[in-house]
Amino acid sequence: MIEAPIQNPNIISHLDSLESDGMTVFLLEHGTVRGTLLHGTRMINQMRENHRTGILETLALGHGYLAAGLMTSMIKGDDRIGVHLECGGPIGGITAEASAHGDVRGYLKHNPIEITEPPESFDLSPYIGPGFLTVTKFIQDARQPYYGQIMLEHGSVAKDLAEYFLQSEQTKTLFFLSVQFDRQGDAVGAGGLFLQALPGADDSALERVSSRALSMPSLGDYFSRGEGRTKLLLQTFENPEVLADRPVQFFCHCTKTYYSEFITSLSGDTREDIRKNGPFPMNISCRNCASEYAFSREEIETLLS
Repeated sequence: MIEAPIQNPNIISHLDSLESDGMTVFLLEHGTVRGTLLHGTRMINQMRENHRTGILETLALGHGYLAAGLMTSMIKGDDRIGVHLECGGPIGGITAEASAHGDVRGYLKHNPIEITEPPESFDLSPYIGPGFLTVTKFIQDARQPYYGQIMLEHGSVAKDLAEYFLQSEQTKTLFFLSVQFDRQGDAVGAGGLFLQALPGADDSALERVSSRALSMPSLGDYFSRGEGRTKLLLQTFENPEVLADRPVQFFCHCTKTYYSEFITSLSGDTREDIRKNGPFPMNISCRNCASEYAFSREEIETLLS
């Protein structure tokens, strides 16, 4: 991946004042409710810089990144998990994928999102519309990925993911996703919370935890003020049992070598057309991270010969 440098000096200074991005995985209600609290302000700002997103686009794709990052607490090793919304609204679609190592990447189907007038609120439902939500798990050494799908009911990444777990896995789940912007439109805070009832949880366990979670401040605003995950957990929940702290970051494993191998694998007719017609330099862009790799005529000739 080619990491685009963050240009805004105000954002650079602000990020330096914040706690590092990361996730805290914990248990509540005597081990019957699992939770993950994520701080991802740097991740969202790097995503924004690479994909060159505006406010609405940063909010929509940011929710996808935060959700995928939170769900990495459910996987391990070299497993990956993906969230994909295919929708009929102006957003068109949101795709986010995360590895168990905390690397998150993904893209919007429409960037920029075509709208006729400025948004009146941060409610994304008018821009999502009808469609489908698919969750895919890429399990290490499995012959095929596992996936489940539901129709969108809420026009919200958080609410529709909770609906997915209820319908597909019969598991009560809550998601809270938040990206905070200042008056200049800078993304100054981003965070998410994932809560899920485990086997053996009584019917009221998640309701008690949910009631406490609803009393929390906006996560984006909270993290924008330099506050930390541990402090928020202790303030909000009763006797949280911390299991692990894990990293989270915007990162894609694409490389120029990967695309070089792709070029050499092209069919004979395609190779000959590239030799004759170019274009040169040939620019290949990774849709997951917007990194662009340029290949000169000389490089192409070498690869195709």
